[in-house]
Amino acid sequence: MLTDAIDLSQLRRVLVIKLRHHGDVLLTSPVFSVLKNHAPHLKIDALVYRDTAEMLSQHPAIDEVHCIDRAWKQAGLLTQARHEWALLAVLRRQHYDMVIHLSEHPRGAWIKRLSGARYGVAREISGRSQGWWKNSFTHFFPWARGNTRHTVEIHLDALRRIGVQPSLDERRLSLEPGSDAKRFISDTLAHHGLSAQGFIHLHPTSRWLFKCWAEDKVCALIQALQAQGHAIVVTSAPDTHELAMLERIVRPLAQPVINLGGKLNLKQLAALTAQAKLFIGVDSAPMHIAAAMHTPVVALFGPSGDKEWGPWMVPQRVITSAHPCRPCGQDGCGGGKISECLTLLPVSDVLEAAQSLLAT
Repeated sequence: MLTDAIDLSQLRRVLVIKLRHHGDVLLTSPVFSVLKNHAPHLKIDALVYRDTAEMLSQHPAIDEVHCIDRAWKQAGLLTQARHEWALLAVLRRQHYDMVIHLSEHPRGAWIKRLSGARYGVAREISGRSQGWWKNSFTHFFPWARGNTRHTVEIHLDALRRIGVQPSLDERRLSLEPGSDAKRFISDTLAHHGLSAQGFIHLHPTSRWLFKCWAEDKVCALIQALQAQGHAIVVTSAPDTHELAMLERIVRPLAQPVINLGGKLNLKQLAALTAQAKLFIGVDSAPMHIAAAMHTPVVALFGPSGDKEWGPWMVPQRVITSAHPCRPCGQDGCGGGKISECLTLLPVSDVLEAAQSLLAT
């Protein structure tokens, strides 16, 4: 039994901080669900970067999503300080009883100190700032680089450390697209003559080039799926490099696909993949979104770790190579932006994985 477990019945308001990328933020969603299930009276807020807020907005367990804008840094020190102070004033007015910090970002420690919260939960860290970090929080959960525990479970370790044990059903990802996004996708599919569960959603791009499969193989996979009678919808972020990549993939196709590259926001992307019979993609936020929408996933992994970042609690097939050096976490082989453990994956393996999921 924990001697320093926290009695949630004595708390009123909690702040959960995750200052990372879109997929990382979505993988925190079970933390909010578990907290609310175990203490329904709690008011639970989130603090994330503004561009990732859609990953948690409308989450049924979250009262308010507070945001830090990455653009503040580019606005000059005085403007940044003004924004930071205004945010801190807002957070202090909430009178949080506990702050749960789910990354190693030093800002979380400052916020815990300045918020006035009685309790603080964070990862154990080592190094030069260990003493300052240790004095910022009251409870610490273990985390070590090279750990193959899934990221969702690491997040939930923050709750286990204070005496909250999540059930299996509580650990699912949660993402609410909202009625506007659902309506938009319903109209879009109708415009293209598609119905729910009548298409495969393919998202081959990533902001990180070293996570991308070979373009010619993506094209060949689409052709093989089309030959089997499947309608294909492709998407990408509005980034110019991703749009160019998607254009190179679809250009050689004799049979057209529905190309929604750069045309959807994150909520609309979630609404789209929720209607698909299968999602195919690489290690990326859209892959995690598909898992959150309970859509079967075929995920291609190269230098990133599939055990830590794979599709969570959803029918899946994860495709990896036998390279002994993976997962290395490097920016492509030799830093060249191209990962052979990923680009050399054969089309036949991905096609077979898709067929096996479609048959279930």
